[in-house]
Amino acid sequence: MRPAALAVVVLLAASPGLEAQTCIAQAPPANLWTCTVNTSASLVIGDVLSLTLSSTTTALSPPAGADYDAGFVANTGPTATVRANRPWRLQISTATATWSAANTQPGVNARANKPASDLLRATAAGGPFTALSTTPATVASGGATAGTVTNGFFRTTYAWAVDTPGTYSLVVTFTLLAP
Repeated sequence: MRPAALAVVVLLAASPGLEAQTCIAQAPPANLWTCTVNTSASLVIGDVLSLTLSSTTTALSPPAGADYDAGFVANTGPTATVRANRPWRLQISTATATWSAANTQPGVNARANKPASDLLRATAAGGPFTALSTTPATVASGGATAGTVTNGFFRTTYAWAVDTPGTYSLVVTFTLLAP
């Protein structure tokens, strides 16, 4: 056996991952020492979903007299950016049915039962606006994307008779999921 052929046989015999594959180069003809063995590669790609919010807090503007008369104050909310390798949907909801309220003025109780629905959301500054609740609502959806942006806008409603001085907060949850 020629030295090159012997090296191929020794190499194949010493390779632990090649036991099920065989390659034999034989002579003559003397110049055709070729041996080819194929292998395969496999890969499992799972769901990849990414949600980035431009801000994790939104300071809502406090209402002035004209805002009480109008019944609301509009604010820009966070921008959500979705990246996904499959179809997706973005939902928004609140963690609780009512805002948390803390008293700030002596002798005046903050409104303990201000409903989450007093915060409305939209994906355009002019609306349409939909009241938030603890039930998730889809605000955007799409197919695989390297970056789809959804703008958020809030409108907080106020009424003279019930929205008393205080500090109010509400946890708003954005959820990205595969349909």
